[in-house]
Amino acid sequence: MSSIAYRYADVEGVKIFYREAGNSSAPKLLLLHGFPSSSHMFRDLIPRLAERFHIVAPDLPGFGQSDMPSREVFTYTFDNIAKVIGRFTEHIGFDRFAMYVFDYGAPTGFRLALAHPERIAAIISQNGNAYEEGLSEGWNPIRAYWHDPSSANREALRALLTHETTVWQYTHGVADTAQVSPDGYSLDEFYLNRPGADEVQLDLFRDYRSNVALYPAFQEYFRTYQPPFLAAWGKNDPFFLPAGAEAFRRDLPAAVLRFFDTGHFALETHAAEIAAAINEFLNR
Repeated sequence: MSSIAYRYADVEGVKIFYREAGNSSAPKLLLLHGFPSSSHMFRDLIPRLAERFHIVAPDLPGFGQSDMPSREVFTYTFDNIAKVIGRFTEHIGFDRFAMYVFDYGAPTGFRLALAHPERIAAIISQNGNAYEEGLSEGWNPIRAYWHDPSSANREALRALLTHETTVWQYTHGVADTAQVSPDGYSLDEFYLNRPGADEVQLDLFRDYRSNVALYPAFQEYFRTYQPPFLAAWGKNDPFFLPAGAEAFRRDLPAAVLRFFDTGHFALETHAAEIAAAINEFLNR
C-alpha cells in the first residue's frame, strides 16, 4: 500500500499543507475538502486510491495546517482561495488532473475549471453543489446574512461554529453514529477554536453568496466542456440535497449518480464504497 507524505508548499507567501500519495507518473487526482474540515477528511480514501493515482490533498488557506493569514492581509473570499489553490496546482506540477470536490471544495474546484478548463480531466463531486435546488432550508440563516449583513445576523451564525453543530454535521443522517470516529470533528473543533478562525469562517459564510451567483457560469462550463462527472452523494445531507446531485444531469447527461445512505461527511462511513465508485468511474 502506498504511503502518504505530508508536505508544505509556499504559494506566494501562503504556506499550504498537503498530503501526497501514489506514483508521480500516475494519473493525477486533486482532493479538495470542505467546511469546517481539512485534508484529514480524506485519511481513509487516499490509501484506497493511491495504487492507481498520484493524489494530492491540500488544506485550503485558513484551514487545517495551512496558513491562516490575518484578515488585514488576506481577504477571505472563495475567489482568493481558488486563486491560491490554482497557483498551488501549478507549483506541484498538476497540469491536468481529475478532482474530487466536497462542500467548500466544490466552488473552489469549479473556479479552477472555469479558469483552465483544459486542465480538468474529470470531476467527482461528493455533496458539492452547483444548483439552487441543492440548497436546503438549512441555508436560511446564512441567506439572511447575505441579504442583510448586519452585526446581529453575523453573530447569529456563530451557532454554526459550536462543538454541538460540528458533531451534528458529522452524525446527522448516519444510521449508526458509532461508525463516525470522533477524531474528525474533534480536529475540526481544534482548528475552529484558534484565535481569529471564527471571523474567517464568518467572512466565508458571507462570501458564499458569490458561489451561488456563479452557478450559471459553472453550469455553462458543464454544458460546454462535458467533463466526465460522478456525483457521489450522502443522500441524508442536511445542507446539500439529493436534488442538487440530480440537477447535474441537466447539463451533463452522461453524469453518473451514486447515492449513499449517510450524511454530509459521507467518507466517515462510506469511504470504501465511494473509493470503489471512483475506481469504476475513472476506469471508463
